[in-house]
Amino acid sequence: MRAVPNAAGAPVNGSRAAIVGVYNTPQARRLDTYTTRTLTVDAVRGALADAGLSLGDVDGVIADRDPASLIYDLRLGPAWMGRQYGITAVSEAVSAIEAGQADVVVIAAAVAGLYVDRASTAPWTRPENEFVAPFGLFTAAEFALIARRHMTMYGTTPEQLARVAATIRNNGHANPDAIYHGRGPFKPADILASRMVADPFHLLDCSTTSEGGCGLVIAAADRLPDVRKRPVYVLGAGADYHGPHYQYPPSWDLAGRRGGPVNGEIGRRAADRAFRTAGLDRSDVDVLELYDPFSFEIIRQLEAFGFCGPGEGGPFVEDGQIDITGDFPVTTDGGTMSFSHAGSSPQMLQRVVRGVQQLRGEAGPLQVQGAEVALCSGGGAGALFNHVTLLGTDGA
Repeated sequence: MRAVPNAAGAPVNGSRAAIVGVYNTPQARRLDTYTTRTLTVDAVRGALADAGLSLGDVDGVIADRDPASLIYDLRLGPAWMGRQYGITAVSEAVSAIEAGQADVVVIAAAVAGLYVDRASTAPWTRPENEFVAPFGLFTAAEFALIARRHMTMYGTTPEQLARVAATIRNNGHANPDAIYHGRGPFKPADILASRMVADPFHLLDCSTTSEGGCGLVIAAADRLPDVRKRPVYVLGAGADYHGPHYQYPPSWDLAGRRGGPVNGEIGRRAADRAFRTAGLDRSDVDVLELYDPFSFEIIRQLEAFGFCGPGEGGPFVEDGQIDITGDFPVTTDGGTMSFSHAGSSPQMLQRVVRGVQQLRGEAGPLQVQGAEVALCSGGGAGALFNHVTLLGTDGA
């Protein structure tokens, strides 16, 4: 489907920004030969190589761990430095370039050697207040509360959740770069047969834990003649928050002073703004690279983002629409359930990396034919935030 021209208006310096390089580092349960710093550098160099640019071209940096030190270590200064993480880092880089603050921004995120206590929950599920707050939540329980409320309200079933999990895990099974490559195929019954973690989530309804990283390069339009690959543009974006993530117990009907979508519908406002800015309809989207911390979150996002109505997400995933050959293929690399789940920022940035790969026709055996528009998301109701970004191949 063809993307329409961006309706956001011209940038102040007349220079559109585009994603011109993406790269995934090795992903594995453990990457014993890397540290987080060396893996971050690998992500930077890989993304620049994909773009056909060099360190000497970079004058802007966003990194989820100590970007100032990365600027110093790689001798990139003087340079602009961003502060966002995950998908919002892409919007921040685009805004900086289109405001004239930088010409080539590299975004990098990586984790290695952080998750060493493997007998306990992963470190990013254990906030600093876990032993002092009056509620003893961990991430699976936070998302499970939202899922259980939806099941009570609309009759969503464990079998529908399992259908989502099996679909995404089978994408990872077919992806040679995924840590779950070759471990399937999975059936919904396999998901339901795995042990219970936090009702209604079985083990295989949940994301895995791993190590890895990724990088992206954003460049101004006047640098596009220098790049190797077809540029991909941010057509629209949005971000919704209900509060600090992983500090307060989530409530489905948590709302703000202005009313509007409650926490269980978080992301609706962000998606509406992204589509309005892009001048696109939901039917224009070819692939949905949705963040998948737990199976239900896909059902919830499909409803919140307007691809189906409230309570319709369960039946929506049952009829093949989210399969790789369906109308709205979902999380085509295997996501955090099957591709990689390395820390807070890489797992969300990898949704954008995959979106770019799909739009450039580089998704291998899981390529969605003719993909020109991708929706990428990060976060979710259990985390009290949701990010949405629309990518397209038409930057007019």
